[in-house]
Amino acid sequence: MNWRIWVTLAPALGLACSGGSRAVYEARGTVEVHEVDLAALTQGNVLSVKVDEGAQVKQGDTLAVVGQLDLSATLAAARAALATAEARVRDLEAGARPQEIKQAAADLAGAEAESARTAKALERAKALLGDNAIARQQYDDAVAANQVAAEKVTAAREALGLAKAGSRPEQIQAARSEAENARAALARVQANATGLVLVTPVTGIVLGRHAEPGEVLPAGVPVLTIGETAHPFVRVYLPQSLVSRLTVGTAVEVVTEDKRTMQGSISAINPKAEFTPRVALTEQERADLMFGVKVDFANAAEAPHPGLWVTVRVPVGQSVQ
Repeated sequence: MNWRIWVTLAPALGLACSGGSRAVYEARGTVEVHEVDLAALTQGNVLSVKVDEGAQVKQGDTLAVVGQLDLSATLAAARAALATAEARVRDLEAGARPQEIKQAAADLAGAEAESARTAKALERAKALLGDNAIARQQYDDAVAANQVAAEKVTAAREALGLAKAGSRPEQIQAARSEAENARAALARVQANATGLVLVTPVTGIVLGRHAEPGEVLPAGVPVLTIGETAHPFVRVYLPQSLVSRLTVGTAVEVVTEDKRTMQGSISAINPKAEFTPRVALTEQERADLMFGVKVDFANAAEAPHPGLWVTVRVPVGQSVQ
């Protein structure tokens, strides 16, 4: 329907009588449902689509499956990374093993023995140098060897101290953070894998089938569109003069093309006007402003099929003689 024509005719044709006394305003609209698009979280190829347009589906039904060639390898890599990170945390929390501490102590003892030997060799070299029995180079070599041995003792002593003290808290915390990152990465891969199996979150009807098996779809592109039939509604447009007297909860009647009458109520009123002139300055122009109004059915099971035209009768609030 041409909405500009509807706005022009509505004031003339919308007013009617119900039962010969009560004035009502009649507006036309179609039955609508909330739409839910089912799409994969990542790119993949469509393996199967189990329903066609018009099919009735229940919440939790598996409607389509999308595949990824490298999914198994990605999952395996994520699990391996998590296992490595968790093993490092356990190792740091446990600290050094008794065997490691014993080995560090033995390394220190060996370094101290070598330091003592080089110290004696340096004393002999110093005496011989005083008697001019050795060259200056031999004495310098003894000094260097003694310095190296002393540094090894220092390093071995520090290594033993670290082994006894265990891991620093910062190291443990860093390892735990790495494990959390690995765990989150695995969860993301698993979520993507779950997202490849498209399950309807609502009970309703298949409004659109947008892909077929074999197609490769980018992430987020819908495979199916589901209409939630549990909460059907009608959206109509009413003039400003009428909307100003309506509130959410106002009772209305919905009449089908075959003259069946159902009860409903206004559930929302759009705060912005529709189909308005660019600038509404005159009183006549302001009278032509139309506002979108959403109408819910009192009994959702009675609602006509989505897409069918219906007439909504809204009480005007005055008597017609």
